[in-house]
Amino acid sequence: MRDFSRRGLLGLGLGAAAAAAGIAGCGAGPGGAGPGEPGPVNGTKPGAAPVRLIGDGSTADTGPQPNQPDEPVPLQPGETPPQFVVFSWDGAGEVGNGLFPRFLKLARDHGAAMTFFLSGIYLLPESKRSLYRPPNNPVGASDIGYLKDENIRSTLTYVRQAWLDGHEIGTHFNGHFCGGAGSVGRWTPEEWEDEIEQAVSFVTNWRTHTGFTDLDPLPFDYRKELTGARTPCLLGRDALLPTAQNLGWRYDSSSPGGLQVWPVRISGVWDLPLQSLPFPGHSFEVLSMDYNILANQSKNTTKGVPAHYPAWRAQATATYLGGFRRAYETNRAPLFIGNHFEEWNGGIYMDAVEEALKGMADKRDVRLVSFRQFTDWLDVQDPAVLGRLRALGPGRPPAGGWSTYLAAS
Repeated sequence: MRDFSRRGLLGLGLGAAAAAAGIAGCGAGPGGAGPGEPGPVNGTKPGAAPVRLIGDGSTADTGPQPNQPDEPVPLQPGETPPQFVVFSWDGAGEVGNGLFPRFLKLARDHGAAMTFFLSGIYLLPESKRSLYRPPNNPVGASDIGYLKDENIRSTLTYVRQAWLDGHEIGTHFNGHFCGGAGSVGRWTPEEWEDEIEQAVSFVTNWRTHTGFTDLDPLPFDYRKELTGARTPCLLGRDALLPTAQNLGWRYDSSSPGGLQVWPVRISGVWDLPLQSLPFPGHSFEVLSMDYNILANQSKNTTKGVPAHYPAWRAQATATYLGGFRRAYETNRAPLFIGNHFEEWNGGIYMDAVEEALKGMADKRDVRLVSFRQFTDWLDVQDPAVLGRLRALGPGRPPAGGWSTYLAAS
């Protein structure tokens, strides 16, 4: 198991632009079990404990999630805080470019957990798009495309594997609506609740909607699994938070341009924003997301001049590692990095994320975790200790060292 106590495994200019879109009835479950009844699952090993199929068999309660860290414990007086790093993925759909399995393997190789913010419509066939009724937009509308059937199958396979590997499955809601009267930035708390309910429905009824009968269910109860989100375009957070709190969500990662400081709760929900990081070669900082680095490099086109790719790749890698070092060597604030499974500018941002993760994973006290795992750690800390940590600004080390700064009163 990953150690989650005190022995770590192992962080604006135009960057303030909004993040882009990610990638461009109940029947009987498998094995003949009725809705909600225990029954065998395709691929279940002989002698394995039975699982409880949920609804139409699209999901199942398979017990506690595997590959989780030890129970978190409070920091002790004078103890150095861990350096938490969360790599997260908006959309989390596999469109045939092999990026989802690539980063699952990378995570396994380096003992990392990540958060995958699944877009609900990525499990809804385009032929069933009329089932999606986005607030203040036409039926079936979406600024991101629906996936082909073979891509839905791949997405289901890798989402299932991600959860079994110990990663978190959050939500990126459904369609992206970044502008105009239907923008997510204009939605009410009630409209966010409707959007969430639809996202959950698409995830928990994929078997009915797709007609696939040869795939295993997703091995989790999504309503219980879902504890946080990132909104499309990083818009609408203020209206989302009351709904998130009512649903019992524990965190939100929709706020853009946060500083590299320790987080606070807003409306009872941990605010875990994307952050402004030093941007090599510039006097301004850039948001800790692949698209925002792209926006500063190729001026919002995802197919810039190939001759620039090597320099841009190095700059993106240096941005992530520079933000990591600023926190790791000073206030140990958590680092949050947002990504898309995209091959923008020749795939250089995927290479940058991989190189950055490798450059962080072997450092002492570093923990590569999901947002939910980080929230677990926050929830058991002494509020006074967290207050002391929050008093340290970006790049500010603790006066007298950690043994003095966090010493017992």
